[in-house]
Amino acid sequence: MRVAMYYRNSDVRIEEMPRPEAGPGEILVRAAACGICGSDVLEWYRMKKAPLVLGHEMAGEVVEVGDGVGGGGGGGGGFSVGDRVFVSHHVACGKCRWCRSGHATACETLHTTNYDPGGFAEFVRVPQINVERGTFRLPDATSYDDATFIEPVACVLRGQRALGVRAGDTVLVLGSGLAGLLHVVLSKLSGAGRVIATDVSASRLAKARELGADVAIDASGGSVVGRVQEANGGELPERVVLCTGAAPAVAQALDAVDRGGVVLFFAVPTDDVAVPMNRYWRNDVTIRTSYAGDGRDIAEAIDAIAAGRIPTDAMITHRLPLGEVQRGFDLMSGSAEGQAGEGAVKVIIHPGE
Repeated sequence: MRVAMYYRNSDVRIEEMPRPEAGPGEILVRAAACGICGSDVLEWYRMKKAPLVLGHEMAGEVVEVGDGVGGGGGGGGGFSVGDRVFVSHHVACGKCRWCRSGHATACETLHTTNYDPGGFAEFVRVPQINVERGTFRLPDATSYDDATFIEPVACVLRGQRALGVRAGDTVLVLGSGLAGLLHVVLSKLSGAGRVIATDVSASRLAKARELGADVAIDASGGSVVGRVQEANGGELPERVVLCTGAAPAVAQALDAVDRGGVVLFFAVPTDDVAVPMNRYWRNDVTIRTSYAGDGRDIAEAIDAIAAGRIPTDAMITHRLPLGEVQRGFDLMSGSAEGQAGEGAVKVIIHPGE
């Protein structure tokens, strides 16, 4: 079968691998669609394990079931040939102290599970634990392209719970890539009174406005915090979400939060950052982090997409066959169309094409 083998952002090769088979308790899925995540193009993070097949926003059709996989389904382990499914690449055990205390994304099992070889392949073998705890049938009205949003929406839903948006809050979203745009949408759904989005890309700022941002600020123009405060009637925002690891945005996130507010590190900076702890301590500022999503988040994401609460079509900018996967990585990493990510929000690869 054909796979997209990642060596670095500028070197993603179409190679051949043996088609895997479903063992006991496992299923084999023909990958129909898989999104390129912003984390897929973090070379400092990905190249440590290269070469490898990436892709964790995958949906497709069950083409083979192993012994012990019966009918049923929906995150419970029972599936049949022909089922349309979304498959989680990371799954929590549900038993450890982190899972029991509501911190499933800190579970060691979640950090070590995956499917074989990755979503940028024609076929994917799903291990038994992923079948039992991370595979979900798709609603009939949910397309495979829509299903590539399930994983990122789940991550953002989890982040939104950590952020704790209250009715009337002002939310500042720094970085208007896919995750930032989803935070714009979901902050509005949570009752935010005003959402302010920033980015250095004109097209992404336009998309943020289209999806509900009340104010969109070009972060390349300087004095971002001052302009945020001006746009918010002289006040700093109560909730700040960092959706880019760019150093200027990290500093802006730390400076922009109001007293008693929350800063959510949804994206991860490349390097450790200096936190103004004295000011935060005396002003009751909270710093939160959020990583990945668990089964609860996945189920909520599926429901939200099926109900039409997530405007998926408005965020899909590119649909590419597997043979053009390098173009997809160029778009997401900023090697195409001039600027970093210019014009690209959601890039979907169709491995069967």
